[in-house]
Parts: sequence; structure tokens; C-alpha cells
Amino acid sequence: MTPSTSQHRIYSCDDHLDIYNLPRDVWTSRLPRKFHRAGPHVEDRGDMSFWLAGDQMMGPSGKIPNFPMALDRVDPDYDPLRPSDPKLRMEDMDRDDIYASIVYGPGTLFGFPIPDPELKRLTLQAWNDWAAEEFNRYLPDRLSALAVLPTASPREAVDELHRVVDLGHRGALLHFSETDVADPIWDLLWAAASEAELPISFHIGRGTQQLDIMKGGWQIAGFAAIAPMQLDEPFSIMIFSGALERNPRLQLVLAESGVGWMPYLVARMDATFEKHCSPHPEYSIKTRPSEIFRRQVYATFEEEPLGAQLIPLLGPDNFMWACDYPHPDSTWPNSRRAIDHALSSLSSEAVRKVTAETCQRLYKLP
Repeated sequence: MTPSTSQHRIYSCDDHLDIYNLPRDVWTSRLPRKFHRAGPHVEDRGDMSFWLAGDQMMGPSGKIPNFPMALDRVDPDYDPLRPSDPKLRMEDMDRDDIYASIVYGPGTLFGFPIPDPELKRLTLQAWNDWAAEEFNRYLPDRLSALAVLPTASPREAVDELHRVVDLGHRGALLHFSETDVADPIWDLLWAAASEAELPISFHIGRGTQQLDIMKGGWQIAGFAAIAPMQLDEPFSIMIFSGALERNPRLQLVLAESGVGWMPYLVARMDATFEKHCSPHPEYSIKTRPSEIFRRQVYATFEEEPLGAQLIPLLGPDNFMWACDYPHPDSTWPNSRRAIDHALSSLSSEAVRKVTAETCQRLYKLP
């Protein structure tokens, strides 16, 4: 019998709210006036509007010409700010029969191009405040836009972590490419996140050396094809630097990693552990990487062509399905059909875990 998701709620662990979907006053309504131009703001240029920080382009505001989103499937004339309106967004989630959504906000792929440390800290705080107060608060048991932590110093990151926990955030994103997460000084953050039981996410974004998505054309396809594997390096760093071993309660999410390369890399990590770590316990990790993975690491995926065959190699407890609304490759508004098609050969128990139970448990959702 083919397992079906029709018998349980489904939870999407990696959806998006990009800068082009945001109201124009997210930052200008929260930053000190002296930072209004240097911080994220919208400028109208001809027929289009753009987000800038100072003179640095951050992206368009509103619809992107010739870039169809998932919402185009039901209404080509949709309001581009619809995903940022929590009431309308939940209407879209209900249309797709998705109970709860974990949402990654603006700057997820490439961060915020703001060189001033004070302004960058205030910019992230403003986003975290808006996400908690204007977005998540609408239905806090079903809608959860994640906080973003600063990377200027571990102390600053910890201070913001404590603040966002008090705001009700259920998880936080750290831009691993902006700092050296292998440095033991970051144990300060890992320990604080462990104590708060707040999952820390690394999301795909930077990592390629020659492909540039901003150039458009064929480079978009080239980038999209390899983007999930960008997370192999920070994953390996967190394992072999000992960061995860020293902080066994830290929960790390590899967002949009997919499933395909994970079993291979975990197996290779175990082999590397036997060759390079076991003989040198004085300066190497002492726990097998596969054990650390199963204890502390979670990977998200969307439509994974070989997911049903590969997920059992590591087990379903560490993988979480995502709708990826409102991006072009989203399964919205036919997510249940997409799940049933892609995971039909998995057991009902495994399907429940990867489409609901693991996400619900990790983020403490109802």
C-alpha cells in the first residue's frame, strides 16, 4: 500500500520571505533616522523599485520581471507583498494543506551588504523584531520566521540570541561564510544555543567560486544544480573541528542541503575518522561523525529525486521536508501530491517523520 500524507498534518521546515516581498518600511520604521539611507531602504528607479543599503544594491522590491514564482501558478497578477502578510500567507499555507511553516527571511543567500558593524547589528535586530512582532505573532504556533544572528563576535551573537529567545523565536540563522565557525571562541554561541534549546541553521548561499547567480542567464541553472552541496564544508568543519562534539546538545540545521550527497559524505567522514582521528585522540574528535550526525544534525530537502532510496541509509529522523514557498521550485500548491509521488516507497512512519514529526519536535511546534 502506498503511504499517504492525508492522515497527518504536514510541516514545511524551509520556506522563504525574500526582500522583494517585504513592506518598504521594515527597516526605516525601526532604524534610527541617521541610518535610513545607509540601511535597507527602497528607491524607485524608472518602472522598478529596488532595495539598497547606501549605494549597495540588495535586490528588487516587488515582482521580478521574467522570474515566475510559485504564486504565478494560481494568479499571475498576485500582489508581490502577499508572502509578507501573515494572514494572506496562512491562506496560502491552508490552500496547500500545510499546517506550520519555518521561514527564512531576507539575506538568506548572500547576507546583508552592510560594512558598518553597528548598522549591521541594528539591521538584524530590526528584522528580528519585525519577524516576531508583525509576522510570527499572527499565528505563533504555525508561522515561524527565523531570527538572524550577527557574526561580528560570539558575544554579540549570544546577546542577540538571548534577545530573540525572549521575543519568542524558535530558531536562528547564522551566516557561516561571514566568520570562522571552526574557531573555539564560537563555543560561546554553541553553548548558549544549547542551553536555550534553539536550533542554529546554516543555509545555502555563498560557496561557489566561479558561478555567480547575480549574472543571470545559464549561471542561474549552474548555481542551482550545485547549491545544496555548498554546505559540505561547514558541515565537515563543525564535525572535525569538534564544535558539535564539545557541544552535544547543539542542534544544527543544514537548510536546503537536500538528501543526495549526505549519505556519501557521512560514510566518507566515518572512513576519514578511522584513518586520521582514531590514531590521534589527543587532537582529534573521539566520536564517529555518523553518531554526531544522528544526534545533532538535521538536513532539509524539497523534491528529492532519490530521496526514498537514500533517506533510509541514514534514517528518517534527521531529514525534514520543505515546501520552499514561494520560490519557483516550490511544491506549492500541490505539496501533498508531490510528497506522495516522491516518497511513495517509504514506510508511513518514515513519511510522518520527514514531513511532520521531526520539524514539529525540533522547533517545539504543536
